[in-house]
Amino acid sequence: MAKVRKVILLIDTSRAYCRGLLRGIAKYSRLHGPWIFYHKPPYYRHPAHWLKALSHQKELDADGIIIIEQERPREFVQLGLPAVASPYIEDHVAGAANIVGDNAAMGRMAAEHLLDRGFKNFAYCGFQDMFGARSRGESFCRRIEQAGFHTHLYKQPRPRGHRSWQDEQISMADWLRSLPKPIGLMTCTDDRSRDVVEACKIAGLHVPEELAIIGVDNDELVCELSSPPLSSIALNTQRSGYEAAELLDKMMSRKKRKHHDRTIVVHPTHVVTRQSTEILAMEDRDVAAAVRFIRRHAKEMIQVSDVTEAVAVSRRTLEQCFRRELHRSVLAEIKRTRVEQVARMLVETNLSIAQIAFALGHAGVENIARYFRSEKGMSPLAYRKRYGQK
Repeated sequence: MAKVRKVILLIDTSRAYCRGLLRGIAKYSRLHGPWIFYHKPPYYRHPAHWLKALSHQKELDADGIIIIEQERPREFVQLGLPAVASPYIEDHVAGAANIVGDNAAMGRMAAEHLLDRGFKNFAYCGFQDMFGARSRGESFCRRIEQAGFHTHLYKQPRPRGHRSWQDEQISMADWLRSLPKPIGLMTCTDDRSRDVVEACKIAGLHVPEELAIIGVDNDELVCELSSPPLSSIALNTQRSGYEAAELLDKMMSRKKRKHHDRTIVVHPTHVVTRQSTEILAMEDRDVAAAVRFIRRHAKEMIQVSDVTEAVAVSRRTLEQCFRRELHRSVLAEIKRTRVEQVARMLVETNLSIAQIAFALGHAGVENIARYFRSEKGMSPLAYRKRYGQK
């Protein structure tokens, strides 16, 4: 009879990122376990006693440990168990397999989202003492610079442990007030987006009319409870959690942890657009009207002629305006928008590629696969395998 694995979980379940990883871990346990999990009990069950037992982990007879976004992950790795860790202060935890975010892709995706909405002014707000926040901001700035624009960076008034949110909120409001408007702003997480919304209210700024905000994690509770609701980048955390459990299983099966240097990457999948970026900041009203029409009819087989008819502008004039505002043709915008619709359906549904093609008005898979590859650099099947749920 196979041994039942006993795994310590050091995970903060209050955040969507961690809960997504947990869903993947739980799925692996159901399919390949079952595993027994040790995790911190609720406050009314004396969690201090559990921490004392953890410091003497031999009493738990655990086989492995998963450490997600704890402030001192190395202390737990030193327990000597096979370990998978997801750091947030630093980029890597020595002695453990690491779960890391594709921060470069997150920054690029946020930049593309705001560029597609026609913004010419950009800003980034993160945490200077968090590795992931810094690298997301650097990638965002690079993409904005490639497009020919500048990014305004928020600088925290003092190190995180020595400031109150009440004091920082005033500084952030002053910074937001000083920015050129309208402006598209990326934050490192949805929690930081909420901070910016609160500071906007103090500054008397309107979201998204003056300042459009996009974050990362797609934490539905945070995003939907905000006023206005927050746009955010969704991550394939469930898949990464499954892969983390799979890797830990292999590590626990060996006396020597041959896989401790492995890295599991959490990829961004798509932007979930809510009211905080539901605006087009394009100077040309005809282009803005055309883009709205294209996005509204993304699931239909519209042609350029449908767009020109909807905005009552000649094709020649509209093409010139598109190239001046967006640096691409009307047809390219139609294809790009439809590819993003396909990408969302690949990640969010279990529909086959043929069913997705049919839902979008295609007679077969070949055509949709061809221009999907031209936009994304991979086939729809490869995209689903990489970004879809495990």
